[in-house]
Amino acid sequence: MPFDSKFQLTPEEMRKLGYQVVDQMVEHLSTMRDQPVMRLSSRQELEKKLREPLPEAPAPVEDILEKLQQDVWSNIGNVGHPRFFAFIPSPSNFVSVMADALVSGFNPFSGTWLEGSGPAEIELITIDWLREICGLPEGAGGLFVSGGSMANLTALAVARKFRLQDKIENAVIYFSDQTHSCVERAILVLGFHPDQIRKIQSDSAFRLRVDLLREALEADRSAGKTPFCLIANAGTTNTGAVDPLDELADLCESEGLWFHIDGAYGAAAALCDKGRELLKGLGRADSLALDPHKWLFQPFEIGCVIVRDSDQLKATFRILPEYLKDTVRADEEVNFCDRGIQLTRSFRALKLWMSFKAFGAASFREAISRGILMAEFAENRLRSMKNWEIVSPATLAIVAFRYAPEDSSEDLINELNQLLIRMVLESDFALATSTVLNGRTVLRLCTINPRTTAVDISETLKWLDSLAADASQQIIEKINQ
Repeated sequence: MPFDSKFQLTPEEMRKLGYQVVDQMVEHLSTMRDQPVMRLSSRQELEKKLREPLPEAPAPVEDILEKLQQDVWSNIGNVGHPRFFAFIPSPSNFVSVMADALVSGFNPFSGTWLEGSGPAEIELITIDWLREICGLPEGAGGLFVSGGSMANLTALAVARKFRLQDKIENAVIYFSDQTHSCVERAILVLGFHPDQIRKIQSDSAFRLRVDLLREALEADRSAGKTPFCLIANAGTTNTGAVDPLDELADLCESEGLWFHIDGAYGAAAALCDKGRELLKGLGRADSLALDPHKWLFQPFEIGCVIVRDSDQLKATFRILPEYLKDTVRADEEVNFCDRGIQLTRSFRALKLWMSFKAFGAASFREAISRGILMAEFAENRLRSMKNWEIVSPATLAIVAFRYAPEDSSEDLINELNQLLIRMVLESDFALATSTVLNGRTVLRLCTINPRTTAVDISETLKWLDSLAADASQQIIEKINQ
């Protein structure tokens, strides 16, 4: 199929290739359960298969699609697989896949109202739906970004401006030892030094200890420092823990601190009754990060930042060069380039808007509730199994646990679980990953996938039990050598 430098295909060619692409996607999505959970090759193997000089001559797109099927899609983690419990799974949906295809096809510019009024209105509406779900007041607003990393960075830039007027030298920022690493990265990117960060110890439930926070605030003020921002967790990656949001909101009000909540993982659970109860106080945030590509079942990438006073976004980020003066027309026309870092930006809102429209909020509510119940089911099964210990009970669809044979030392238990996770990563039946809690190596399951069944969880735990027995035997043989 020869192409020219105009990069144009005939309608017939586009339809033919488009059908092939759709067929590949449908085959992948409809057979997900039968595929390996994890498929990867070594860098050396992939270099051999994929490395080539920049191609000067055209190649048939059919051959390129086949190459992708053989050597690229065959080397991915299936994050939507029903037995993918690692990290935070991302079980997407085909309506959102179609939305992303439409966005690429129509290719709207979503930075200004002038060039994309329809997309801008959809983004305003969808952000407002999320605002309502999270309990923030009218007047709050935001934008869609790549994910939690950029959402937290955006929110903290606003906090820096409105609590410090960008005078950061003496400022101090607070968060718990369970806070996601992207928060610390954002703080450093914004110009703060590591010695301006206070990591507050968490309690036995991995929630920020308010008593220690108060002590840190008092000590910093006595030392002439300027406390300005507290970052709370609404669902940590490690355990799903939720900091005491209402109590922290009260503290921030009395201390004059900016109250940011990292709800990239857990904030979407406010859509269901149980999640809303766990997240009480979420709507009191000055700013909030939320990732629809996690618990709202969207394909990568779509994150969201919402600020209590949406005008603060514009005051933080707006720069109006001469070449954009034509984009400033009426006050009600929102230019999203004024609300964040990006000028050129994709129409990320469409996939979430389309899936809310196609499935309805009730379907999302049911799926989120079910994810919470699946983790509780896993916890109950583990409690009935010999030699397994719950380290962090099921919270917001995450349960953390370890294999801990009776009368074993802590060092031996850690070694055993480290070996176990290596065995898990070498398999393709299911995927769980590890973390470290209070010095203990633990496994964790995140059960948000709405296609995950109780049978999937039971079979995965049975499989883990078998692997753990093998790991124990290997360590015994090693000790006896």
